Amino acid sequence: MATVLITGANRGLGLEFCRQYAAEGWDVIACCRQPEQASDLDTLARQYATIQVEALDVADFDRIDALSQKLSDRCIDVLINNAGVYGDLQGGGFGQLDYQAWSKSLAINTQAPVKMVEAFLPQIKCSDKKLVVNISSLMGSIADNDSGGSILYRSSKAALNAAMKSLAIELKDQSVGVLIFHPGWVKTDMGGPNALINTEPSIAGMRTFIENFSLDQSGCFVKYDGTPMPW
Repeated sequence: MATVLITGANRGLGLEFCRQYAAEGWDVIACCRQPEQASDLDTLARQYATIQVEALDVADFDRIDALSQKLSDRCIDVLINNAGVYGDLQGGGFGQLDYQAWSKSLAINTQAPVKMVEAFLPQIKCSDKKLVVNISSLMGSIADNDSGGSILYRSSKAALNAAMKSLAIELKDQSVGVLIFHPGWVKTDMGGPNALINTEPSIAGMRTFIENFSLDQSGCFVKYDGTPMPW
């Protein structure tokens, strides 16, 4: 049975990834900071015995190492780096930037996904699929930025894209693939109520691309429906 590990699994895109993969019979390792407060994830885990909930704050790299050690005997077909933050507060743009919040955004959105790959690479390499999936954003595209603003979020996602492009190149000879997704503007706590799509079609589209992935696509930056995204 295939196994997927998902960070930020307690709500939004992460929760829907859990729901869809569990429904397809996958073993799901669902990670979130505070499982005791993740009521929706708890309900889902009681519905599907294949969901294993683990406490993980991706900003705590020691915790990442500890979880990898705990799961050292598992093979992980797909690692989904979904956990992220939007650190740009209203009124906190250029001239009033919160540099501590910027550092936190970079730690969670950029460094943590790379750390996850470092820590779980043995488990990924022993699997059949050998794939790392990263939830980025159109706002990480430098070419598409024609409005400015959101400096913290934009820079952290652009850095994620750059880092994962490098990992795609470096890991290809180990048959490990890397994908970077723009999930669309999705109705989640982060995306807000005015977003264009719900979580279901976004996740279904990404899962289709993941299912059909081939190693020559490693390092691609694509929309949830497979459309190539501008860097």
